[in-house]
Amino acid sequence: MEQNSLILIRGLEVKACHGVLGFEKTQPQPFIFDADMLFDFYGAYKSDDVTDTVNYATACELITQTAQKHGFNLIEKLAYECAFVLAEAFALKGVKITVYKPKAPVNVKFSNVGVTVTLLRTTAYLSIGSSEGDKKARLDEAVEKLGKTRGISVKKVSSYIKTPPYGGVAKGEFLNCAAEIETFLAPHALLDEIHRIESECGRVRKERWGDRTLDIDIVFYGRQIISDSRLTVPHPDYRNRWFVLAPMREIAPDFVCPECNICIKDIKCD
Repeated sequence: MEQNSLILIRGLEVKACHGVLGFEKTQPQPFIFDADMLFDFYGAYKSDDVTDTVNYATACELITQTAQKHGFNLIEKLAYECAFVLAEAFALKGVKITVYKPKAPVNVKFSNVGVTVTLLRTTAYLSIGSSEGDKKARLDEAVEKLGKTRGISVKKVSSYIKTPPYGGVAKGEFLNCAAEIETFLAPHALLDEIHRIESECGRVRKERWGDRTLDIDIVFYGRQIISDSRLTVPHPDYRNRWFVLAPMREIAPDFVCPECNICIKDIKCD
C-alpha cells in the first residue's frame, strides 16, 4: 500500500464475541484493531476542514459497531467485514485492517495472534457474452449481479453487440458487451465471484468454446500482468477477439494494455 497519504488508527480495543468455541460466542473478549486508510487528504490540508478527510471518530465507531453487531467464527471474517465497511463509508483508495486477539484460547504462551487484510481499489475490465436463451436478459442479469456483489461497483457498460460464434465449437450467435468496474477484490477473489455469477445464471462448464448461457472474462485488472494455473491477465486471446475489442474501444479507448503498451483504440484485431 502507498505510504504517502495514510490515515492511521492504532490500538482500537473493542470487546466482542467472536470465535469457534461456545464460550467465545457469549463471553466478550478484547479485540485490538489497527487500520491504515489510503486517502488523498491534500484537500484537507488546503481547507483545514474535517469534512475533507476521514473522521477518526466515525471510523472507530464503524469498526466498533461492526465488531459488536455480528458474531463470527473467524477473525479473518471480522477483518474483511471491517475493511469493507471502511472502504464503503469513505472514498478510500485502499484500506488495511489488522485484527489482534490477545485472549485467544491457545494453550501456549504468546503475546498476540492476529490477521491482516488489505483491500486496494482497482479498475478492471470485463468481457460479458451469451449465446443461449434470452441473451439480453442474461447480460442484464450479469451486470446487475456484479453491481450487487460486495467490493464491486459497475462504472460503465458498453453497447450490446451481436457477433458470430468464436472458436469453432459454439453454434449460436453471441450477444457481447464490456464492463468497467471498480473493485476492492483481489484478482482471484474477483474470479471466484464471476464464477458464482455465471453459475447462478445457468452456466454449465462442458466443452471449451461451446455455447453458454453466460461467459464473463477478466480482460484487464488494473495494470497487473498475471499468469498462473487459474488466471491469465491480460486475457491471452483478447487481441484476436473483435467482440472484446469493439466494446472496450467504446468505454475505454485510451486504456493502455500493460503487456503491449498500446492504447485499446490503436490495437488491431489479429
